[in-house]
Amino acid sequence: MVMLLMLTVFDVSGAFVGITIGNDMSNLPSATDIVAILKANKIQHVRLIDADHQMLTALANTGIEVMVGVPNDQLLRVGQSRSTAADWINKNVAAYVPATNITYIAVGNEVLTNIPNAALVLVPALQFLQSALLAANLNTQVKISSPHSMDMISKAFPPSTATFNSTWSSIMSQYLQFLKNTGSSFMLNAQPYYGYVGGQGVFPLEYALFRSLSPNSQISDPNTNLFYTNMFDSMIDASYNAMQAMNFTGIPVLVTASGWPWRGGPNEKAATVDNALAYNTNLIRHVLNNSGTPSQPMNQSSTYIFELFNEDGRSGPVSEKNWGIMFPNATTVYSLSFEDVATTIPESPALRGMFCVANSSAPHSSLKHSLDWACGPGSANCSAIQPGQPCYESDNIVAVASYAFNDYYHRTQASGGTCSFNGTAMITSTDPSHGSCIFAGSTGANGGTSPGPVSPDSFASKSQSCWLTRLVAALLAILVM
Repeated sequence: MVMLLMLTVFDVSGAFVGITIGNDMSNLPSATDIVAILKANKIQHVRLIDADHQMLTALANTGIEVMVGVPNDQLLRVGQSRSTAADWINKNVAAYVPATNITYIAVGNEVLTNIPNAALVLVPALQFLQSALLAANLNTQVKISSPHSMDMISKAFPPSTATFNSTWSSIMSQYLQFLKNTGSSFMLNAQPYYGYVGGQGVFPLEYALFRSLSPNSQISDPNTNLFYTNMFDSMIDASYNAMQAMNFTGIPVLVTASGWPWRGGPNEKAATVDNALAYNTNLIRHVLNNSGTPSQPMNQSSTYIFELFNEDGRSGPVSEKNWGIMFPNATTVYSLSFEDVATTIPESPALRGMFCVANSSAPHSSLKHSLDWACGPGSANCSAIQPGQPCYESDNIVAVASYAFNDYYHRTQASGGTCSFNGTAMITSTDPSHGSCIFAGSTGANGGTSPGPVSPDSFASKSQSCWLTRLVAALLAILVM
């Protein structure tokens, strides 16, 4: 029997985390100061809400990838005149490349839900700008799309039944066809803060902040039985399913804004420094882990954090002015690292010689379910069970699940982690290590506890390893079918 594994993979080079820079503030730092901040924080991707010429000049020869924006107040002119669109490209893009590494144009922002009177010119604006890029021979380097909010999606949970608001069906069909034709991404402003606040207690705060939920309290899609440990992934999968409902597949999702406000008014209890720090820290870790989403494990969504500076000119409640990680005077609201940090398992003498392994009598489908949880939400280091690695066994789900279960157990036992996995795992004193496949808890030649294979130090290596982990999961899915 011949099996064909068909996987849509958009990018195996790894997702990135960038940041958004707005301009609705009373005292914006100079362009050179902003670029210095970007360099100091090793930020290599930036989204400009507009196409500020001073910023584009300051970003020249830095290597930083830049997304420029056509503001909403310019959209009508660009979408009604081919010559105006060409002029916009010439003045704001062609005049600065290649010195400034412009890679994307965001046309408007949440146009259909924020300025519905401009809805009919959105797709023409995209088409006119694309024609201008083609004329300037920049259509390969620079892609075009338009950011949408989650308000475009009706009933976003469960993700499997998500659809776009039928009011915009015709425009969305044209928009998605444009993305398909040009190889561009679906831009999504994914803000779990709004989802949490708007849910009025339906979803726990931990779910919105990427904080751990116990295996018994996971939120699942009843139609697919996929578990969702965070609202961010649920939003992305809702977008994929909404596109699929319109018969469009193979269009990657690019998250153009995601963050958390650090201060709010008296009735905005969730807008705190602690929550903002937790969300953005966990978001960065999640994106750079390249773990994909439950329904799209092979497809990672690069993300722009919203935002670099607080914008005191924004209208609305107090929280709307306080999404920034910095004040306009360049002092930090809270410290945030834009680099992923690999972790290893600390030595635990109490667990030395004890191993959490898969129960060989458990159904393979149950083992697969538990393995997915361990390598995904459980944050076990599953790099050693990837193809070509020492613990990889393509036809032995018990062996690979044992490695993942044991890694999870040794990482989390001190903070309450257990060796249960819904009855698919058990504790043993028999060391399952073999050859160069060393399990956490195994005693090495020096009598110390081996932490097992650790995460690669380099981001490039980790990017490759994480998507390969998902490939293993996909292959294992075939084994248990």
